[in-house]
Amino acid sequence: MDDDLQSLTREQLLAEVRKLRQGIREHRDSSGHDLCWHHPALWSMLPEKTDPVPQVPEWPQFLRGCIRYRQSLDEQAAEAPRTDAPFAG
Repeated sequence: MDDDLQSLTREQLLAEVRKLRQGIREHRDSSGHDLCWHHPALWSMLPEKTDPVPQVPEWPQFLRGCIRYRQSLDEQAAEAPRTDAPFAG
């Protein structure tokens, strides 16, 4: 799957690493309502050009997953600041 890396020069590999690190940083630095979004821009950094259609849970299951994700933030990021900013999308 990553055979293309073998043909890249050192400079090309470094450029690829920088690009991927920037994508990871953008995703890592997501905050607030941006935590809840589908992230095809991140996945498009991979060399394989596919556009997989995600399996989307029905609303009740989806909302349970959102609630569980938010609960996990209470457990894993208990000291993170909280916001009451409304969704502006």
